[in-house]
Amino acid sequence: MTDPASVRTPSSARRALSTLDRVPHFVFFCVVGAASVRLVREPNPLCTEIVAVSAVLAVGYAAGLWLWSRFDGLARSLWVTALLLLWTTLMVRNPPSLAAAYAWCGVPLACLVLRALERRGATIALAGITVVLLGGLTQQPGGFDAESVLIPVAAVWGTVTLYRTLQQDATERQRLLSELRGTRRVLADEQRRAGALAERERIARDLHDTLAQELAGHLMLLHAAERDLVERRPDAARDRVRAAVDGLDAGLAETRRIIHDLTPSAVAECGLEDSLRLLCARAQQEGTAGCVTFRSVGAHPAEVSVEAAATLFRVAQSSLANVREHARAGNVLVTLRQRQGALELELLDDGIGFVLAVAGAAAARDRGLGLRAARARLRELDGDLHVDSEPGRGTRIRAVVPAPRASGRALPAATAVNR
Repeated sequence: MTDPASVRTPSSARRALSTLDRVPHFVFFCVVGAASVRLVREPNPLCTEIVAVSAVLAVGYAAGLWLWSRFDGLARSLWVTALLLLWTTLMVRNPPSLAAAYAWCGVPLACLVLRALERRGATIALAGITVVLLGGLTQQPGGFDAESVLIPVAAVWGTVTLYRTLQQDATERQRLLSELRGTRRVLADEQRRAGALAERERIARDLHDTLAQELAGHLMLLHAAERDLVERRPDAARDRVRAAVDGLDAGLAETRRIIHDLTPSAVAECGLEDSLRLLCARAQQEGTAGCVTFRSVGAHPAEVSVEAAATLFRVAQSSLANVREHARAGNVLVTLRQRQGALELELLDDGIGFVLAVAGAAAARDRGLGLRAARARLRELDGDLHVDSEPGRGTRIRAVVPAPRASGRALPAATAVNR
């Protein structure tokens, strides 16, 4: 997936459109100011009237920009209409020699029309601007001058074309960004759902392999004890009940272990290294192997995302559970290696090992958090899982995840190294 910051960054088209919104305002006030100054310098009986209309036009333009956010669609339409009428008055009342100065106000007014009016109203207003320009500029001294008439008209329609193109581009980009956000939400939901399903499968496996099997065995012991009582063999019944009680105690301890495993917040609170250290200590107490050793290797403490830390922790849990159930190992070494740009978790045992092909076929039928599921979860984080094993030579499992980007949520992988 793409980075969320890229979604919030304005696109180049939107930046260009924002600039195009501001530049016409500056052009408008420059044109009106320059035309008014030129009018004052030239002796003309209409000077006072035209300057007054120019001032009203400039003040109205500025007031509308100031109140833009408070205007609704109707108010903006009335405001733009009033500005166009004032500008038309200036084009009509000005002497032909000065009309060309105000003609360039048509460009910023055309941009304003595109912003304020709907497409149909904008088209009508732009046609009116064109008619006013043609009518005002064809009355120039010396007759019709194609250059002085067509250049302002071409400038208006060229600006309109550019503005509409940028508007369409910005709208399309905004639509694509909205679709991207929606897709990200869907992917995030799917990832959470997949994680929940994988966790349910792991819990189901733990319950099936431990509590369900043990409870079934204890139930058989109790049935046998009942038969012994019926057959008047109290000593045998007492032994069977005692065995069932001992087994239920062990089942209670296993239940507490499963409940403890369902609290991944310990990884976020303590960090990955301390959580793995506690996991190995508990695994040794539970008889996973004669000696379960943890070590951390690396010159620089790395950071790891919360998701990657939880995944590595689950891989360690699952691997140690497999050692406890199948490996018959005397020693297990768990190593957390912190490298530049990556974090590696290795579990090495001296158990009986297994044939990888046979284990792969069994994993395909396994509903729990097996090696295939662990590899899939690691690859979702751009990591991978490597397994090496041979019968009689133990097993080596290596899980690797990349270090997080600076913008992601991260927690320390270790509070110290080489401890």
